[in-house]
Amino acid sequence: MNKIISLCKQRGFIFAGSEIYGGLANSWDFGPLGVQMKKNIKDFWWKKMVEERGDMVGMDGGIILNPKVLEAAGHVEGFVDFLVEDKETHKRYRADHLLEEILGEPILGMSMEDMNKLIKEKGIKSPEGNELTEVKKFNTMFQTHIGAIEGEGSVVYLRPETAQSIFVNFKNVAQTSRKKLPFGIAQIGKAFRNEITTGNFIFRTFEFEQMEIEYFIEEKDWQEVFENWLATMKNWAKEVGIDLERVHDLEVAKEDLAHYSKRTVDLEFDFPFGRKELWGLAYRTDFDLKRHQEASGQSLEYIDPADNKNQFIPHVVEPTFGVERTMLAILDSAYTEEEVGGEIRVVMKFAKQIVPYQVAVLPLMKKEPLGGKAKEIFEKLLKNYRVEYDETGSIGKRYRRQDEIGTTFCITVDFDSVKNGTLTVRDRDTMKQDIIKIEELESYLAEKMKN
Repeated sequence: MNKIISLCKQRGFIFAGSEIYGGLANSWDFGPLGVQMKKNIKDFWWKKMVEERGDMVGMDGGIILNPKVLEAAGHVEGFVDFLVEDKETHKRYRADHLLEEILGEPILGMSMEDMNKLIKEKGIKSPEGNELTEVKKFNTMFQTHIGAIEGEGSVVYLRPETAQSIFVNFKNVAQTSRKKLPFGIAQIGKAFRNEITTGNFIFRTFEFEQMEIEYFIEEKDWQEVFENWLATMKNWAKEVGIDLERVHDLEVAKEDLAHYSKRTVDLEFDFPFGRKELWGLAYRTDFDLKRHQEASGQSLEYIDPADNKNQFIPHVVEPTFGVERTMLAILDSAYTEEEVGGEIRVVMKFAKQIVPYQVAVLPLMKKEPLGGKAKEIFEKLLKNYRVEYDETGSIGKRYRRQDEIGTTFCITVDFDSVKNGTLTVRDRDTMKQDIIKIEELESYLAEKMKN
């Protein structure tokens, strides 16, 4: 994990947030390569989940919602974690995580009272060896105010998930898109959770991005739809370069289900710090639409276009993907160390649709006429590919740098390029080099990018 974090900083993927001021608890900023990689992940997700499907549409809801939305959804009351505090250091811990770590076994469906009893019976201390406070509930939603002066305006919350704006807009989307069941509404956006315990790099942070779908169905179809989405999620994992051998299904126990879920499967990934949740798939039944209909007094029933008398509240299957966790799983899957000529080569074996740069153009030397010819090729490729131009350092060092940032192909422009019109194209994974004509380059790359 430390190697990945170091590489991410050195090569411009991810930086510590507010670093020159000492940072901010588990806040991270995405550098030039990181922001491009995040964009590639989101774009590819949207392409596969929305643009290539006839049963999907998209929307983009606001981060701040009317607080009545979150009250109706049960979040104001139920979006809580259990908190304990070290009496000496005042450091806070999630009670269930702390107990699981100390006891070495999962704490399934344990109430706050049972946790308090267990801590007393076992004499459990904080990691610093100090007494712990009583377990108490902690609402993980960030609270803020609407109004010029705090206290004069209304209390509102930053959304803890993107789902609710989809539910409250269900009628609008159904009527304007004229979609028939089953159909889904997709959204990519920021969500915020005031986590008690953060850490493990970008795995658990206060602000994060979700790629989320609410797929509306008839109740009788939920099991088939659920299994189809589970298969779709695994297939997408493979396409973005996540190692499927490290992906595992966890059937969430009934007592641990969220208040809205009848069935949830977590797709877990073997991170360097342990097996943790990557994505989630939940069958939310008709809970959300029914609650919003009751609370708002507005009908959220679906009207079957083929039979206007057939009106009902649809059920929902929800696939949820975290952007940062997806990126971390990709980074971890891609990180490879290989021995080449007695030295260790670090190479990030990113999938071609996710890699920050697909192509790097490298003049053999920083001199003319090589620079001019290389710039000419670089500018031409920019129209169709993500391309970097790199002329600093020896060609060997530049190859190693491109390996570390995952660039799929390196194109070397040498004196033969000027004299004979040929280029050397190096494959990242095999290090095999092909000599091709300049006029063949775009068709060569197009063919390679397909496979």
